[in-house]
Amino acid sequence: MKKNLRGKKLGIIHAALITTRAVQKYIDEIIPEVEVIHWVDDTIQNTNFACEPGIIPKKNYAKYVQAALSQQEYGVDLILLACSTFNQAVEVARPIIDTPMLQIDRPMMDLAVQQGRRIGLLATVPTTVPSSERLLRLAAEEAGRKIRVKLRLCSEAFQVLKAGDTEKHNAMLLEEIDKLSREVDAIVLAQVSMTALEPRLGNTRVPVYNSGRTAFERVRRILESSKHDRRRESWRRAA
Repeated sequence: MKKNLRGKKLGIIHAALITTRAVQKYIDEIIPEVEVIHWVDDTIQNTNFACEPGIIPKKNYAKYVQAALSQQEYGVDLILLACSTFNQAVEVARPIIDTPMLQIDRPMMDLAVQQGRRIGLLATVPTTVPSSERLLRLAAEEAGRKIRVKLRLCSEAFQVLKAGDTEKHNAMLLEEIDKLSREVDAIVLAQVSMTALEPRLGNTRVPVYNSGRTAFERVRRILESSKHDRRRESWRRAA
């Protein structure tokens, strides 16, 4: 039986407005009684995209810390970072922020590395690839698993999605998933925008994980297990 989470607060930090739409389905379905506070700054994504893959402007880490401090001051019980490209911001902020924090991609990566040694990473944004691969390897290392990562980048699909053609976006990615699934034991979808594929993933050769569902299921478990004192290290680090 699920614990009633009325009175709990979740802060979500977005690097682009598009992810607010992507996560709403999971908020409504998985944590409908939780108060959700969104913080959005499109300049983060824009400046991340302007850099070479693997390079994050230092000012964006500072913006994340400022946003997290604002959420903390409001009294949220958990802070979720809904951006894959600079997921390391959570690790940078942990010595500064007392409130528990979670990277939106980490739960799906924890699941994927349990499925086998060969993990497919499908992305639609080039700047996401280095950070997503880093986080996937970190999840494997902390789980004591050795993995090989098979990368697929489909940049055209993201441009199609931004233009509003979700069906074409989905079709392009489903084709890539079909090819990739012949070579790996599990697949992770590198951006929360790719959760639009979820209804089409019921009959794949290997498990395909999206960060929307897996993250909000983890959010619910964290909030259900949290105590009044949000500073307890035992579950702050577990996030």
